[in-house]
Amino acid sequence: MDPIRNPYAPGAGQRPPELAGRDRELRQFEVTLERIAAGRPDRSMVLSGLRGVGKTVLLNALRSQAVNRAWGTGKIEARPDQSLRLPLAQAVNAAIREVAHRHRDQERVDQVSGVLKAFALRTELKDRRATTAARRWQPPIDVPAAQGRADSGDLELDLVELFTDVAGLGRDLGVGIALFVDEMQDIPTVELAALCGACHEVSQQGAPLIVVGAGLPHLPVALAASKSYAERLFRYVAVDRLPREMADRAWSVPAGSEEVGYEPDALDELYALTDGYPYFVQAYGKVTWDVAVSSPIRASDVRDAAPEAEAELAVGFFGARYDRATPAERAWTVPAASEDATYEPKALDELYRLTDGYPYFVQAYGKVTWDTAVASPIQVSDVQEAAPEAEGELAVGFFGARYDRATPAEREYMRSMADLAQHHDDGAVPTSDVARSLGRKPQSLSPARDGLIKKGLVYSSERGTVAFTVPHFGKFLRAQLV
Repeated sequence: MDPIRNPYAPGAGQRPPELAGRDRELRQFEVTLERIAAGRPDRSMVLSGLRGVGKTVLLNALRSQAVNRAWGTGKIEARPDQSLRLPLAQAVNAAIREVAHRHRDQERVDQVSGVLKAFALRTELKDRRATTAARRWQPPIDVPAAQGRADSGDLELDLVELFTDVAGLGRDLGVGIALFVDEMQDIPTVELAALCGACHEVSQQGAPLIVVGAGLPHLPVALAASKSYAERLFRYVAVDRLPREMADRAWSVPAGSEEVGYEPDALDELYALTDGYPYFVQAYGKVTWDVAVSSPIRASDVRDAAPEAEAELAVGFFGARYDRATPAERAWTVPAASEDATYEPKALDELYRLTDGYPYFVQAYGKVTWDTAVASPIQVSDVQEAAPEAEGELAVGFFGARYDRATPAEREYMRSMADLAQHHDDGAVPTSDVARSLGRKPQSLSPARDGLIKKGLVYSSERGTVAFTVPHFGKFLRAQLV
């Protein structure tokens, strides 16, 4: 069908045409906005989940809700190597600008802008030089910096004073201020504690200001570690895959807007391939649309489109976030058939044993095996001969970048995790087991564990456990690092 009319939109943080499966969260936030604007207390919100489940999309949708209600809003993306002060100053500046033109008392607006300027000017020189955006941005220059307000250098105290004043502007207009923080797990622990402390104080004051954060699954644990009351300070929302009904909606509603439908078998096949994983829903929907000739879209269209979708995911998404493998046999045989080549059954068995059906591995082993094979049908000996080269390429290009970021102690910790994970269905493992396997006390391994969490390589969804953030990383380490 016409690719120009293609209604699907795979992309990092890009809102799909139908934001299916997030109605509950949107309704919840609508109530939060109404309550806070009416002077009633409510909690800030934290979204957590694996990469690619749509946290950033949902975060942006929540911000749009606030904007539609005339709130002042600002958004930042946290970075582990940058202080929070300057990005927050930029976000607060954006929020002030959104409400300032409606405020009748310009002198009051200028007063708050002066407090913001004082807060921003306390940014250390090294943080101001950290990024190009930081070097370019300047606090409001048409007002003098306030003195004795938000300029102490103590981040928590300064945030309390800044948040209190900017929230006052919102209250004057019968609205509030909402600040949105993506990649929140990357905020250093000390600054995360300061942010929690400021949110706590502002909430106790009844000031109309909320912070909405999004991050990896270990974010709730990081917040609780920074401030013990953080578990009660935020409403925690786990962002996960779409259930079948919502995934069908994500495909059918956009297609319906173009007067195109799906046969039930096509939706069955799409869900079997994507398991409702939001990024995959869009990726497979887009390629299937381009492959299909007419409406209704059929299961054969989905099967024809699958290899291209898998290849695009392997390149653009790196296959690092799949939590369910697609049918591997089709991924090998269909592309090969287009070149009049086939596989012996034992060759397919060996490929699946090596890849476990993981789509990126499917493509990597398939490519090297093709280059190694002399003739059709491709034989098991071709796969075995190609395996070392495929493993070498994966070690460098797929997991290598992540693994190289780890220190020797962190790598030892991950290898122990990988060995133990095979007894836990490659899920979370007890930290006490990791310590026991290494012959160490749990406390002595805390630096390695914390370092891996900060680097986004592992997370802890429950106290005393740890798991890889990248699906199948444990299997890879066992295969590559023996």
